Amino acid sequence: MLDQNTIDIIKATAPVVAPKADEITSCFYPLMFERYPEVIPYFNQTHQSKGSQPKALANAVVAYALHIENLGALDGAVKQIIQKHCSLGIQPDHYNIVGECLLAAIKAVLGDVASDDIIEAWGKAYGQLAGILIDAEEGLYAAGASKEGGWRGLREFIIKDKVRESDIITSFYLTPKDGGAVPAFEPGQFIAALFNIDGQHVRRNYSLSDAPGKNYLRISVKREEHGLVSNHLHNNLNQGDSIALMPPFGEFTLRKNDKPLVLVTGGVGITPAISMLNTEAATGREIHFIHAALNRNTHAFREHVQNTAAEHTNVKPIFVYNEPTATCAPHAKGFITKEMLEAQIPSDRDVEFYFLGPKPFMQSALKIAKELNIPEGQIHYEFFGPAEDLAA
Repeated sequence: MLDQNTIDIIKATAPVVAPKADEITSCFYPLMFERYPEVIPYFNQTHQSKGSQPKALANAVVAYALHIENLGALDGAVKQIIQKHCSLGIQPDHYNIVGECLLAAIKAVLGDVASDDIIEAWGKAYGQLAGILIDAEEGLYAAGASKEGGWRGLREFIIKDKVRESDIITSFYLTPKDGGAVPAFEPGQFIAALFNIDGQHVRRNYSLSDAPGKNYLRISVKREEHGLVSNHLHNNLNQGDSIALMPPFGEFTLRKNDKPLVLVTGGVGITPAISMLNTEAATGREIHFIHAALNRNTHAFREHVQNTAAEHTNVKPIFVYNEPTATCAPHAKGFITKEMLEAQIPSDRDVEFYFLGPKPFMQSALKIAKELNIPEGQIHYEFFGPAEDLAA
C-alpha cells in the first residue's frame, strides 16, 4: 500500500502529467529502445510508428494516477493488459526496465517541475502497479501451464498444412513438435508467435481461427502489403517448417449462454468469429454471422460459413461487399448499417454482440451497437489502442 504522502503527491501532480502524457510516452519508447534494445522484439513497431502504442500507454498512466485511491475501477483494463503481457512472455525484470525509463522520461519532459520528491512518489506508485501486474501475470502463467497440453514460455510447433483461404488470407495448421497434446483454449483467444527474420527477432499475435479440441492449432493470416511477418509467413514458411509459440491468452472470449450470438466482422477480423462459430454451431444456439469484405476474392471462409449454415439452421449468415464483382452474389452491397443489424436481433436486444475488424469498421460497429441499445456488458470487442479512438 502507498503511504498517504505519496498518494497526495500523485493526486496533486496528475493534472500536470496528464496534458504531457503523450509527450512523455513518445520520449519513453525511444529512450527505452536505446538503453535496452533487447526489449524491442516485444513491441510491434507498426503500432509504434502509428502512435497507437504510445497513446495507449499515455492513457493508462493517466488513468492509474487518477484512480490511485480506487484501483478497482481499472480491473477491466488490467485484465486486458495482463493477457497481452502473458501472450508476449513479459517477465518481472522487464518492469524494472520500464520503470527506470518511464521515470527518466517524466523528468525529461517536465524538467524542474519534476522534483526529487515527485519522481520518488511516481516511482513508488509505479512499483505498486508493477507488483499488481507481476502477481496477476504469474497466476496466468501458472494456470496456462497447468491446462491440458499447456506450457510456459516458448514451444515449437510444426506447420502441418498451409491452406489458401482467399486472395489475401492463408491458414496455417500447427501441431506440437514434441508430439505432446494440443493446448485447451477459449474460442476468441490468440497466440503469440516468435520469428527470426534475417536476424531480427519479432513477435506477432494471431487469433486462433478454429474451435478448440482439435489435434492442431490454426491461425489465418492476412498478407499485408509491407508486413514483415505476414509476408514471411506467406512467402517463406511451408509444410514441415516450425514456429515458436506462446500459450493461448486473451479476454475476447465466447460467452457460453442461451442468448443469440451476433458475430459482426470485417476483413481478417473474421478469424476469432470462425472459432466461435465452429464451437457453437451444433448447439442450436441462434447465431447471426455478418461479415463485410471488399468482394468474394478477399472473403476468407465464405464456403465454410455457407456449408455450416446449410447443416445448421440456427446459423444465419449475411455477406456484405463494398466492391462486388459481377459473380460475387453478396446478401448486400456497401457497408454494414444499423438497419441491417437491427433486422437481425430481437427487440429486447438481449444478445451477445461481438465485432472485430479494421479500426473504421470497429468505430462504426460500436456506434451502431450503442444506438441499438445493446447492453454494455454484452458488447464485446478486442482493440489495440486507446478505447477513445473507437468512440471518436
